[in-house]
Amino acid sequence: MAMVMDLDFSNFTYSGTTTTTSTTTTTSTDDGCNWNNWSPLIDWEALSGDQEDFHTLIDSMIDHNVVLQNSTWPNTQEEYNSLSPEYTIMSTDDETNSPDDFKGLRLIHLLMAAAEALGGGNNKCRELAKVILVRLKELVSPNDGTNMERLAAYFTDALEGLLNGVSGGGKHVLGGGHHYKDEHHQSDVLAAFQLLQDMSPYVKFGHFTANQAILEVVTHDKRVHIVDYDIMEGVQWASLMQALVSRKDGPPTPHLRITALSRAGSGRRSFSTVQETGRRLTAFAASIGQPFSFHQCRLDTDETFRPSSLKLVRGEALIINCMLHLPHFSYRAPDSITSFLSMSKTLNPRLITLVEEEIGSTSDDGGFVGRFMDSLHQYSAMYDSLEVGFPMQGRARALVERVFLGPQIAGSLARIYRSRADEEWCSWGKWLSEVGFQPMNISFANHCQAKLLLGLYNDGYRVEELSSNKLVLGWKSRRLLSASIWTCQDI
Repeated sequence: MAMVMDLDFSNFTYSGTTTTTSTTTTTSTDDGCNWNNWSPLIDWEALSGDQEDFHTLIDSMIDHNVVLQNSTWPNTQEEYNSLSPEYTIMSTDDETNSPDDFKGLRLIHLLMAAAEALGGGNNKCRELAKVILVRLKELVSPNDGTNMERLAAYFTDALEGLLNGVSGGGKHVLGGGHHYKDEHHQSDVLAAFQLLQDMSPYVKFGHFTANQAILEVVTHDKRVHIVDYDIMEGVQWASLMQALVSRKDGPPTPHLRITALSRAGSGRRSFSTVQETGRRLTAFAASIGQPFSFHQCRLDTDETFRPSSLKLVRGEALIINCMLHLPHFSYRAPDSITSFLSMSKTLNPRLITLVEEEIGSTSDDGGFVGRFMDSLHQYSAMYDSLEVGFPMQGRARALVERVFLGPQIAGSLARIYRSRADEEWCSWGKWLSEVGFQPMNISFANHCQAKLLLGLYNDGYRVEELSSNKLVLGWKSRRLLSASIWTCQDI
Protein backbone atom coordinates (compact mmCIF):
# COMPACT_ATOMS: atom_id res chain seq x y z
CA MET A 1 0.00 0.00 0.00
CA ALA A 2 1.36 3.39 -0.95
CA MET A 3 2.44 5.50 1.96
CA VAL A 4 1.50 9.15 2.11
CA MET A 5 4.21 11.41 3.48
CA ASP A 6 3.67 12.91 6.91
CA LEU A 7 2.06 16.31 6.51
CA ASP A 8 2.01 17.24 10.18
CA PHE A 9 3.55 20.65 9.57
CA SER A 10 4.32 23.00 12.39
CA ASN A 11 2.52 26.28 12.85
CA PHE A 12 4.26 29.37 11.61
CA THR A 13 4.20 33.01 12.62
CA TYR A 14 6.55 35.72 11.46
CA SER A 15 7.81 38.62 13.46
CA GLY A 16 11.41 38.48 12.38
CA THR A 17 11.85 34.89 13.54
CA THR A 18 10.31 31.52 12.80
CA THR A 19 8.54 29.52 15.51
CA THR A 20 7.93 25.83 15.00
CA THR A 21 7.05 22.65 16.79
CA SER A 22 7.77 19.13 15.70
CA THR A 23 7.40 15.60 16.98
CA THR A 24 10.51 14.39 15.19
CA THR A 25 14.16 14.67 16.04
CA THR A 26 15.43 18.23 15.76
CA THR A 27 18.80 18.88 14.23
CA SER A 28 20.15 22.40 13.99
CA THR A 29 23.05 23.49 11.88
CA ASP A 30 25.62 26.20 12.34
CA ASP A 31 23.77 28.59 10.04
CA GLY A 32 20.51 28.33 11.96
CA CYS A 33 18.81 25.92 9.56
CA ASN A 34 16.41 23.53 11.28
CA TRP A 35 15.82 20.61 8.92
CA ASN A 36 12.58 19.54 10.54
CA ASN A 37 11.01 22.95 9.89
CA TRP A 38 11.92 22.89 6.17
CA SER A 39 9.96 19.88 5.52
CA PRO A 40 -0.34 42.39 -28.70
CA LEU A 41 0.99 43.83 -30.34
CA ILE A 42 1.36 47.56 -30.75
CA ASP A 43 1.26 49.43 -34.06
CA TRP A 44 4.16 51.82 -33.55
CA GLU A 45 3.53 53.81 -36.73
CA ALA A 46 0.00 54.59 -35.58
CA LEU A 47 1.31 55.63 -32.21
CA SER A 48 4.40 57.60 -33.09
CA GLY A 49 3.86 58.80 -36.66
CA ASP A 50 6.62 61.23 -37.49
CA GLN A 51 7.32 62.16 -33.88
CA GLU A 52 10.98 62.33 -33.03
CA ASP A 53 10.42 63.24 -29.41
CA PHE A 54 10.17 59.84 -27.75
CA HIS A 55 9.59 61.47 -24.37
CA THR A 56 6.36 63.06 -25.65
CA LEU A 57 5.24 59.67 -26.86
CA ILE A 58 5.98 57.97 -23.56
CA ASP A 59 4.31 60.74 -21.54
CA SER A 60 1.18 60.31 -23.64
CA MET A 61 1.18 56.60 -22.89
CA ILE A 62 0.91 57.15 -19.15
CA ASP A 63 -1.78 59.83 -19.42
CA HIS A 64 -4.98 58.17 -18.28
CA ASN A 65 -6.94 60.11 -20.93
CA VAL A 66 -4.98 58.36 -23.70
CA VAL A 67 -5.97 54.78 -24.51
CA LEU A 68 -3.67 52.57 -26.60
CA GLN A 69 -6.33 51.30 -28.96
CA ASN A 70 -3.77 49.42 -31.02
CA SER A 71 -2.76 47.23 -28.12
CA THR A 72 -4.77 44.03 -27.90
CA TRP A 73 -4.26 43.59 -24.15
CA PRO A 74 -5.31 44.83 -21.69
CA ASN A 75 -7.78 47.61 -22.64
CA THR A 76 -10.94 46.47 -20.91
CA GLN A 77 -11.92 45.84 -17.34
CA GLU A 78 -12.29 42.13 -17.95
CA GLU A 79 -8.90 41.81 -19.63
CA TYR A 80 -7.20 43.86 -16.94
CA ASN A 81 -8.86 42.05 -14.07
CA SER A 82 -7.74 38.72 -15.52
CA LEU A 83 -4.16 39.73 -14.81
CA SER A 84 -4.71 39.56 -11.07
CA PRO A 85 -7.74 40.07 -8.86
CA GLU A 86 -5.90 42.80 -7.02
CA TYR A 87 -5.58 45.12 -10.00
CA THR A 88 -9.12 46.15 -10.97
CA ILE A 89 -10.14 49.11 -13.04
CA MET A 90 -13.60 50.12 -14.22
CA SER A 91 -13.12 52.86 -16.76
CA THR A 92 -10.95 55.89 -17.25
CA ASP A 93 -13.74 58.24 -16.15
CA ASP A 94 -14.90 56.31 -13.09
CA GLU A 95 -14.40 58.61 -10.11
CA THR A 96 -14.27 55.61 -7.76
CA ASN A 97 -10.97 54.41 -9.19
CA SER A 98 -7.90 55.09 -7.11
CA PRO A 99 -4.65 56.55 -8.48
CA ASP A 100 -3.06 53.11 -7.99
CA ASP A 101 -5.63 51.58 -10.35
CA PHE A 102 -4.74 54.00 -13.12
CA LYS A 103 -1.02 53.68 -12.50
CA GLY A 104 -1.19 49.89 -12.64
CA LEU A 105 -2.84 49.96 -16.05
CA ARG A 106 -0.33 52.48 -17.36
CA LEU A 107 2.57 50.38 -16.11
CA ILE A 108 1.25 47.36 -17.95
CA HIS A 109 0.97 49.34 -21.18
CA LEU A 110 4.50 50.64 -20.77
CA LEU A 111 5.85 47.14 -20.13
CA MET A 112 4.06 45.81 -23.20
CA ALA A 113 5.39 48.73 -25.24
CA ALA A 114 8.95 48.05 -24.06
CA ALA A 115 8.64 44.34 -24.89
CA GLU A 116 7.28 45.11 -28.35
CA ALA A 117 10.08 47.59 -29.02
CA LEU A 118 12.71 45.17 -27.75
CA GLY A 119 11.43 42.54 -30.16
CA GLY A 120 11.64 44.93 -33.10
CA GLY A 121 15.25 44.06 -33.83
CA ASN A 122 16.48 47.38 -35.24
CA ASN A 123 18.26 50.39 -33.79
CA LYS A 124 15.18 52.64 -33.74
CA CYS A 125 13.20 50.04 -31.80
CA ARG A 126 16.02 49.54 -29.34
CA GLU A 127 16.27 53.27 -28.76
CA LEU A 128 12.54 53.41 -28.13
CA ALA A 129 12.78 50.47 -25.73
CA LYS A 130 15.57 52.27 -23.87
CA VAL A 131 13.47 55.41 -23.42
CA ILE A 132 10.45 53.43 -22.23
CA LEU A 133 12.57 51.58 -19.70
CA VAL A 134 14.07 54.82 -18.41
CA ARG A 135 10.56 56.14 -17.87
CA LEU A 136 9.52 52.93 -16.12
CA LYS A 137 12.47 53.11 -13.76
CA GLU A 138 11.36 56.62 -12.80
CA LEU A 139 7.91 55.30 -11.89
CA VAL A 140 8.62 52.10 -9.96
CA SER A 141 10.96 50.57 -7.43
CA PRO A 142 11.29 46.95 -6.30
CA ASN A 143 11.52 48.12 -2.70
CA ASP A 144 8.16 49.83 -2.25
CA GLY A 145 4.79 50.50 -3.79
CA THR A 146 1.91 48.20 -4.67
CA ASN A 147 2.33 44.64 -5.89
CA MET A 148 1.95 45.86 -9.46
CA GLU A 149 4.60 48.53 -9.01
CA ARG A 150 7.14 46.15 -7.50
CA LEU A 151 6.38 43.53 -10.12
CA ALA A 152 6.79 46.12 -12.87
CA ALA A 153 10.15 47.11 -11.37
CA TYR A 154 11.52 43.57 -11.69
CA PHE A 155 10.16 43.19 -15.22
CA THR A 156 11.76 46.52 -16.09
CA ASP A 157 15.12 45.31 -14.77
CA ALA A 158 14.77 42.06 -16.73
CA LEU A 159 13.95 43.87 -19.97
CA GLU A 160 16.86 46.24 -19.42
CA GLY A 161 19.14 43.23 -19.02
CA LEU A 162 17.91 41.83 -22.33
CA LEU A 163 18.41 45.18 -24.03
CA ASN A 164 22.00 45.36 -22.82
CA GLY A 165 22.59 41.85 -24.15
CA VAL A 166 21.76 42.77 -27.74
CA SER A 167 24.57 43.81 -30.04
CA GLY A 168 24.43 46.83 -32.32
CA GLY A 169 23.53 44.74 -35.34
CA GLY A 170 20.54 43.22 -33.60
CA LYS A 171 22.28 39.90 -32.98
CA HIS A 172 21.28 38.16 -29.84
CA VAL A 173 24.42 37.55 -27.84
CA LEU A 174 23.02 36.22 -24.58
CA GLY A 175 23.30 32.69 -25.90
CA GLY A 176 22.63 29.42 -24.12
CA GLY A 177 25.08 30.21 -21.37
CA HIS A 178 23.40 33.36 -20.03
CA HIS A 179 23.22 33.37 -16.25
CA TYR A 180 21.52 35.72 -13.88
CA LYS A 181 24.21 36.97 -11.52
CA ASP A 182 23.56 35.81 -8.00
CA GLU A 183 24.76 38.33 -5.44
CA HIS A 184 22.69 37.37 -2.42
CA HIS A 185 24.29 36.38 0.85
CA GLN A 186 23.67 32.81 1.89
CA SER A 187 21.86 33.92 5.05
CA ASP A 188 19.39 35.89 2.90
CA VAL A 189 18.85 32.86 0.68
CA LEU A 190 18.15 30.64 3.69
CA ALA A 191 15.76 33.15 5.24
CA ALA A 192 13.92 33.75 1.98
CA PHE A 193 13.65 30.01 1.38
CA GLN A 194 12.15 29.47 4.83
CA LEU A 195 9.69 32.32 4.30
CA LEU A 196 8.67 31.11 0.86
CA GLN A 197 7.83 27.62 2.01
CA ASP A 198 5.92 28.91 5.02
CA MET A 199 3.86 31.54 3.17
CA SER A 200 3.03 29.38 0.15
CA PRO A 201 2.99 25.75 -1.05
CA TYR A 202 5.41 26.42 -3.95
CA VAL A 203 8.32 24.59 -2.37
CA LYS A 204 6.53 21.74 -0.63
CA PHE A 205 4.20 20.94 -3.55
CA GLY A 206 7.07 20.07 -5.86
CA HIS A 207 9.23 18.39 -3.25
CA PHE A 208 6.47 16.29 -1.72
CA THR A 209 4.99 15.17 -5.03
CA ALA A 210 8.41 14.07 -6.25
CA ASN A 211 9.27 12.40 -2.95
CA GLN A 212 6.00 10.48 -2.82
CA ALA A 213 6.66 9.13 -6.32
CA ILE A 214 10.17 8.11 -5.25
CA LEU A 215 8.87 6.32 -2.14
CA GLU A 216 6.43 4.33 -4.23
CA VAL A 217 9.01 3.03 -6.73
CA VAL A 218 11.72 2.09 -4.22
CA THR A 219 9.55 0.23 -1.73
CA HIS A 220 11.54 -3.02 -1.99
CA ASP A 221 14.98 -1.65 -2.86
CA LYS A 222 17.95 -1.90 -0.53
CA ARG A 223 19.90 0.92 -2.17
CA VAL A 224 18.59 4.13 -3.74
CA HIS A 225 20.69 6.60 -5.74
CA ILE A 226 19.27 10.06 -6.50
CA VAL A 227 21.00 12.40 -8.96
CA ASP A 228 19.82 15.93 -8.16
CA TYR A 229 20.07 18.69 -10.76
CA ASP A 230 19.73 21.61 -8.32
CA ILE A 231 19.98 20.53 -4.70
CA MET A 232 19.86 24.03 -3.21
CA GLU A 233 19.84 23.62 0.59
CA GLY A 234 18.81 19.96 0.39
CA VAL A 235 15.48 20.42 2.17
CA GLN A 236 13.72 18.01 -0.17
CA TRP A 237 15.91 15.13 0.94
CA ALA A 238 15.53 15.76 4.66
CA SER A 239 11.80 15.13 4.33
CA LEU A 240 12.42 12.04 2.19
CA MET A 241 14.76 10.62 4.82
CA GLN A 242 12.15 11.14 7.50
CA ALA A 243 9.61 9.26 5.39
CA LEU A 244 12.02 6.38 4.72
CA VAL A 245 12.94 5.78 8.35
CA SER A 246 9.33 6.04 9.51
CA ARG A 247 8.02 3.23 7.28
CA LYS A 248 6.30 0.61 9.42
CA ASP A 249 5.87 -2.03 6.71
CA GLY A 250 8.23 -3.50 4.19
CA PRO A 251 12.00 -4.04 4.17
CA PRO A 252 14.51 -2.14 6.32
CA THR A 253 15.37 1.45 5.53
CA PRO A 254 17.39 1.45 2.29
CA HIS A 255 20.79 3.06 1.93
CA LEU A 256 20.25 6.45 0.31
CA ARG A 257 22.93 8.00 -1.86
CA ILE A 258 22.56 11.47 -3.33
CA THR A 259 24.74 12.88 -6.08
CA ALA A 260 24.40 16.66 -6.45
CA LEU A 261 25.47 18.55 -9.55
CA SER A 262 27.77 21.49 -8.96
CA ARG A 263 28.97 24.26 -11.26
CA ALA A 264 32.41 25.59 -11.94
CA GLY A 265 33.05 29.01 -10.42
CA SER A 266 31.99 30.72 -7.21
CA GLY A 267 28.21 30.94 -7.58
CA ARG A 268 25.58 29.67 -5.22
CA ARG A 269 25.83 26.15 -6.63
CA SER A 270 29.61 26.03 -6.68
CA PHE A 271 31.46 22.97 -5.41
CA SER A 272 32.01 24.37 -1.93
CA THR A 273 28.38 25.39 -1.31
CA VAL A 274 27.08 22.03 -2.54
CA GLN A 275 29.65 20.36 -0.29
CA GLU A 276 28.24 22.27 2.68
CA THR A 277 24.75 21.06 1.79
CA GLY A 278 26.12 17.53 1.78
CA ARG A 279 27.62 18.03 5.22
CA ARG A 280 24.28 19.13 6.65
CA LEU A 281 22.42 16.25 5.01
CA THR A 282 24.95 13.75 6.31
CA ALA A 283 24.59 15.07 9.85
CA PHE A 284 20.82 15.00 9.63
CA ALA A 285 20.78 11.43 8.26
CA ALA A 286 22.97 10.27 11.14
CA SER A 287 20.66 11.91 13.68
CA ILE A 288 17.61 9.92 12.52
CA GLY A 289 19.34 6.65 11.64
CA GLN A 290 19.16 6.91 7.86
CA PRO A 291 22.01 5.06 6.05
CA PHE A 292 23.35 7.76 3.76
CA SER A 293 26.21 8.88 1.55
CA PHE A 294 26.71 12.05 -0.45
CA HIS A 295 28.63 12.70 -3.67
CA GLN A 296 29.10 15.54 -6.11
CA CYS A 297 29.30 15.63 -9.88
CA ARG A 298 30.97 18.61 -11.51
CA LEU A 299 29.40 20.01 -14.65
CA ASP A 300 31.71 21.17 -17.40
CA THR A 301 32.33 24.90 -17.70
CA ASP A 302 29.53 25.09 -20.29
CA GLU A 303 27.30 23.14 -17.85
CA THR A 304 27.38 19.99 -19.93
CA PHE A 305 26.47 16.87 -17.98
CA ARG A 306 28.62 13.79 -18.57
CA PRO A 307 27.17 10.52 -17.21
CA SER A 308 30.68 9.04 -17.05
CA SER A 309 31.44 11.41 -14.16
CA LEU A 310 28.85 9.65 -11.99
CA LYS A 311 29.75 6.87 -9.60
CA LEU A 312 27.22 4.09 -10.23
CA VAL A 313 26.76 0.99 -8.10
CA ARG A 314 25.15 -2.19 -9.36
CA GLY A 315 21.82 -2.90 -7.72
CA GLU A 316 20.94 0.71 -6.91
CA ALA A 317 17.56 2.12 -7.94
CA LEU A 318 18.57 5.20 -9.95
CA ILE A 319 16.37 8.30 -9.65
CA ILE A 320 16.79 11.54 -11.61
CA ASN A 321 15.44 14.63 -9.84
CA CYS A 322 15.02 17.87 -11.80
CA MET A 323 13.53 20.91 -10.08
CA LEU A 324 12.99 23.81 -12.49
CA HIS A 325 10.69 26.04 -10.48
CA LEU A 326 10.81 28.73 -7.86
CA PRO A 327 13.09 28.94 -5.94
CA HIS A 328 15.23 26.70 -8.15
CA PHE A 329 16.37 27.53 -11.68
CA SER A 330 17.55 31.10 -11.17
CA TYR A 331 20.55 30.61 -13.42
CA ARG A 332 20.29 27.35 -15.35
CA ALA A 333 20.50 27.74 -19.12
CA PRO A 334 18.19 25.66 -21.36
CA ASP A 335 21.22 23.97 -22.94
CA SER A 336 22.27 22.78 -19.49
CA ILE A 337 18.85 21.28 -18.78
CA THR A 338 18.76 19.60 -22.19
CA SER A 339 22.19 18.12 -21.56
CA PHE A 340 21.24 16.81 -18.13
CA LEU A 341 17.94 15.23 -19.17
CA SER A 342 19.12 13.78 -22.49
CA MET A 343 22.29 12.30 -21.00
CA SER A 344 20.32 10.94 -18.05
CA LYS A 345 18.32 8.85 -20.49
CA THR A 346 21.44 6.85 -21.32
CA LEU A 347 21.57 5.72 -17.67
CA ASN A 348 18.13 4.07 -17.91
CA PRO A 349 16.84 5.51 -14.60
CA ARG A 350 13.95 3.95 -12.73
CA LEU A 351 12.23 7.32 -12.28
CA ILE A 352 12.57 10.93 -13.42
CA THR A 353 10.85 13.55 -11.30
CA LEU A 354 10.31 16.93 -12.97
CA VAL A 355 8.86 20.09 -11.45
CA GLU A 356 8.58 23.15 -13.68
CA GLU A 357 6.74 26.43 -14.09
CA GLU A 358 3.65 26.48 -16.27
CA ILE A 359 4.84 29.47 -18.30
CA GLY A 360 4.42 29.22 -22.05
CA SER A 361 1.17 27.30 -22.02
CA THR A 362 -0.64 29.88 -24.12
CA SER A 363 -0.57 30.34 -27.89
CA ASP A 364 2.74 31.45 -29.36
CA ASP A 365 1.16 33.55 -32.13
CA GLY A 366 2.37 36.70 -30.41
CA GLY A 367 6.04 35.63 -30.42
CA PHE A 368 8.14 37.23 -27.72
CA VAL A 369 5.43 39.70 -26.71
CA GLY A 370 2.84 36.95 -26.36
CA ARG A 371 5.19 34.96 -24.15
CA PHE A 372 6.06 38.11 -22.24
CA MET A 373 2.35 38.61 -21.55
CA ASP A 374 2.05 35.05 -20.27
CA SER A 375 5.02 35.59 -17.98
CA LEU A 376 3.47 38.81 -16.68
CA HIS A 377 0.25 36.93 -15.94
CA GLN A 378 2.24 34.20 -14.20
CA TYR A 379 4.15 36.41 -11.82
CA SER A 380 1.19 38.69 -11.18
CA ALA A 381 -0.71 35.67 -9.87
CA MET A 382 2.31 34.67 -7.81
CA TYR A 383 2.62 38.14 -6.25
CA ASP A 384 -1.09 38.07 -5.48
CA SER A 385 -0.85 34.70 -3.75
CA LEU A 386 2.18 35.69 -1.69
CA GLU A 387 0.46 38.83 -0.47
CA VAL A 388 -2.47 36.72 0.70
CA GLY A 389 -0.02 34.37 2.42
CA PHE A 390 1.69 37.22 4.27
CA PRO A 391 -0.76 40.14 4.12
CA MET A 392 0.86 42.21 6.85
CA GLN A 393 4.51 41.33 6.34
CA GLY A 394 5.74 43.49 3.47
CA ARG A 395 9.39 43.12 4.46
CA ALA A 396 9.13 39.33 4.38
CA ARG A 397 7.58 39.39 0.91
CA ALA A 398 10.18 41.88 -0.26
CA LEU A 399 12.99 39.51 0.76
CA VAL A 400 11.42 36.63 -1.16
CA GLU A 401 10.88 38.90 -4.17
CA ARG A 402 14.46 40.16 -4.12
CA VAL A 403 16.16 36.80 -3.62
CA PHE A 404 13.98 34.55 -5.76
CA LEU A 405 11.36 36.34 -7.87
CA GLY A 406 13.67 38.96 -9.37
CA PRO A 407 16.20 36.40 -10.66
CA GLN A 408 13.36 34.09 -11.71
CA ILE A 409 11.69 36.80 -13.80
CA ALA A 410 15.02 37.67 -15.42
CA GLY A 411 15.69 34.01 -16.22
CA SER A 412 12.19 33.49 -17.60
CA LEU A 413 12.38 36.49 -19.94
CA ALA A 414 15.87 35.50 -21.07
CA ARG A 415 14.61 32.05 -22.05
CA ILE A 416 11.63 33.27 -24.02
CA TYR A 417 13.70 36.01 -25.68
CA ARG A 418 16.34 33.53 -26.81
CA SER A 419 13.81 31.33 -28.61
CA ARG A 420 13.03 32.44 -32.15
CA ALA A 421 9.49 33.41 -33.10
CA ASP A 422 9.21 30.42 -35.45
CA GLU A 423 10.23 27.92 -32.78
CA GLU A 424 7.62 25.96 -30.93
CA TRP A 425 7.55 26.81 -27.25
CA CYS A 426 6.85 23.80 -25.11
CA SER A 427 7.30 22.60 -21.57
CA TRP A 428 10.13 20.36 -20.47
CA GLY A 429 7.56 17.65 -19.82
CA LYS A 430 6.50 17.76 -23.45
CA TRP A 431 10.16 17.66 -24.45
CA LEU A 432 10.69 14.53 -22.34
CA SER A 433 7.81 12.83 -24.10
CA GLU A 434 9.15 13.76 -27.52
CA VAL A 435 12.61 12.34 -26.84
CA GLY A 436 11.33 8.99 -25.62
CA PHE A 437 10.70 9.18 -21.89
CA GLN A 438 7.60 7.28 -20.75
CA PRO A 439 5.01 8.84 -18.41
CA MET A 440 4.29 7.09 -15.10
CA ASN A 441 0.90 7.38 -13.45
CA ILE A 442 0.53 9.67 -10.46
CA SER A 443 -0.89 7.57 -7.65
CA PHE A 444 -4.13 8.30 -5.85
CA ALA A 445 -2.13 8.65 -2.63
CA ASN A 446 0.07 11.30 -4.24
CA HIS A 447 -2.96 13.24 -5.47
CA CYS A 448 -4.55 13.09 -2.01
CA GLN A 449 -1.32 14.27 -0.44
CA ALA A 450 -1.25 17.34 -2.72
CA LYS A 451 -4.83 18.24 -1.80
CA LEU A 452 -4.06 17.81 1.88
CA LEU A 453 -1.02 20.06 1.55
CA LEU A 454 -3.00 22.85 -0.12
CA GLY A 455 -5.56 22.64 2.65
CA LEU A 456 -2.93 24.12 4.94
CA TYR A 457 -2.77 27.32 2.90
CA ASN A 458 -5.15 29.93 1.50
CA ASP A 459 -8.30 28.80 -0.29
CA GLY A 460 -7.08 30.38 -3.53
CA TYR A 461 -4.71 27.49 -4.22
CA ARG A 462 -5.93 24.47 -6.17
CA VAL A 463 -4.53 21.25 -7.58
CA GLU A 464 -5.57 19.47 -10.76
CA GLU A 465 -4.46 16.29 -12.47
CA LEU A 466 -3.68 17.57 -15.95
CA SER A 467 -2.64 14.15 -17.26
CA SER A 468 -2.07 10.72 -15.79
CA ASN A 469 1.49 11.59 -14.75
CA LYS A 470 1.14 15.27 -13.92
CA LEU A 471 -0.23 17.34 -11.03
CA VAL A 472 -0.57 21.10 -11.41
CA LEU A 473 -0.55 23.72 -8.66
CA GLY A 474 -2.69 26.76 -9.43
CA TRP A 475 -3.66 30.05 -7.88
CA LYS A 476 -7.32 30.76 -8.65
CA SER A 477 -7.65 30.43 -12.43
CA ARG A 478 -3.92 30.49 -13.15
CA ARG A 479 -1.71 27.39 -13.40
CA LEU A 480 1.61 28.10 -11.72
CA LEU A 481 3.76 24.99 -11.68
CA SER A 482 3.50 21.28 -12.40
CA ALA A 483 5.06 18.11 -11.08
CA SER A 484 5.32 15.12 -13.41
CA ILE A 485 6.97 11.70 -13.22
CA TRP A 486 8.63 9.72 -16.02
CA THR A 487 10.69 6.61 -16.66
CA CYS A 488 13.00 5.17 -19.29
CA GLN A 489 12.08 1.60 -18.42
CA ASP A 490 9.23 -0.60 -19.60
CA ILE A 491 6.11 -0.09 -17.51
